[in-house]
Amino acid sequence: MDTTATHENDNDEDDINPVTMILPDEQNDNDAKRFSTVQPPQQHYVRSIDSTVVIRQLPSQGLSFQLWPAATTLVTLLDHHRCDPSNSPLSSTLLDQRRSLNILELGSGTGLVGIAAAATLGANVTVTDLPHVITNLQFNAEANAAVLAANGGTVHVAPLRWGEADDVNLIGRDFDLVLASDVVYHDHLYEPLLETLRLLLLVDRKGQSQSQTEKKETETVFVMAHLKRWKKDSVFFKKARKLFHVEVLHVDRPSQGSRVGVVVYSFARKPQSLNSALANVSLT
Repeated sequence: MDTTATHENDNDEDDINPVTMILPDEQNDNDAKRFSTVQPPQQHYVRSIDSTVVIRQLPSQGLSFQLWPAATTLVTLLDHHRCDPSNSPLSSTLLDQRRSLNILELGSGTGLVGIAAAATLGANVTVTDLPHVITNLQFNAEANAAVLAANGGTVHVAPLRWGEADDVNLIGRDFDLVLASDVVYHDHLYEPLLETLRLLLLVDRKGQSQSQTEKKETETVFVMAHLKRWKKDSVFFKKARKLFHVEVLHVDRPSQGSRVGVVVYSFARKPQSLNSALANVSLT
């Protein structure tokens, strides 16, 4: 199903306040009070493993330390996939369950998605974000150690700055799946994010761009949950399609009081993007 035009090119829609979309239940609260309050850990029950994932948020530290709406969409999809993989929107990206998957999460924030992926899939997950976010990510990974161990999953924490090849080289490229939620919001980060995706999806594990006849040992796919906030979001997808085949996997209907829902996309290599010229294409 390709509904991208509906969700990316609605230029008549007014821009949406990102803070009220991130915190829809707090729209009428005093923002200063809201951001200075330390919240108790949130509990997220995952039915497929009959377990609860516990996440600490630190609102006073900024948006990277809070849960965003698209994260819960991915967690729900992972939960449903564990229960009924044959009818899951994620089935096309999670075909090989005969071994433990290696998963990378970009812009992990609190780490909820990566921790849930490790627990529901029994996967080896590396959660990443900017260096100042790492301490809370590590806290949340350790807080869920028992749930992860009981379900055969592991979570590693590492810093990763988008657009930095050295950071990708340190983490490696041995991933079956890359996940992210609510990472398209600041337009100055579009190209750094796409460069990191190019390095992960279109460059081999030795750091070499591939020719059209070559294939990676395992084709890495990027799955991203996105809640549209700005008209300019469409610029990101236009740039992305220069490099990747972009497909809609799932659409959440808007929640009560919202005008837009969460859309889950997959990004994969396309044959013409495997040669050296397109693997290094300018995104401007």
